[in-house]
Amino acid sequence: MARLAAAAVCVTLAAPAAHAQRVSPHETHEFVVDGATITISYGRPSMRGRKIFGALIPYNKVWMPGADEATVFETTAALQFGDFKLPAGRYSFYTMPSDTQWTLIINKKTGQWHTLYVPGEDFAKLPMTAEQLPAPVEQLTISAVPHPPGGAIRLEWENTRFSVPFTVIH
Repeated sequence: MARLAAAAVCVTLAAPAAHAQRVSPHETHEFVVDGATITISYGRPSMRGRKIFGALIPYNKVWMPGADEATVFETTAALQFGDFKLPAGRYSFYTMPSDTQWTLIINKKTGQWHTLYVPGEDFAKLPMTAEQLPAPVEQLTISAVPHPPGGAIRLEWENTRFSVPFTVIH
């Protein structure tokens, strides 16, 4: 019993130290799209001269876009992504990158470290479109932008923008 208590104390004490070890800045951004407030909190890693997609971020493996704690996406209104309806709430984002198709994974679990992916908590897997950018984006950027008739979730990094459109359910 004493060993179990000591292990719990070690884990509890180690958690705050992880925040002190952060290399990437952490930001929270709020976007309003068609009356819905969308808040995205994430760590923003930089390229720092590295090749990102297909190298640092391997293809065909689940990747959480961000750094440190899992990226959190919160919406005040239900959103429609194609045939999928996402209720208002708080979720984590993961992706499945490949050289031909990306998938956005919306996961019900929040508060975990970015490397802890629980597939049983997946709520939806949504295809993303990719487009080349005219100039490199040094720091990972995740946003929710107006995109008539609704909006789009965008991930931009290196030379690529990945997006998935949605409409707000009123």
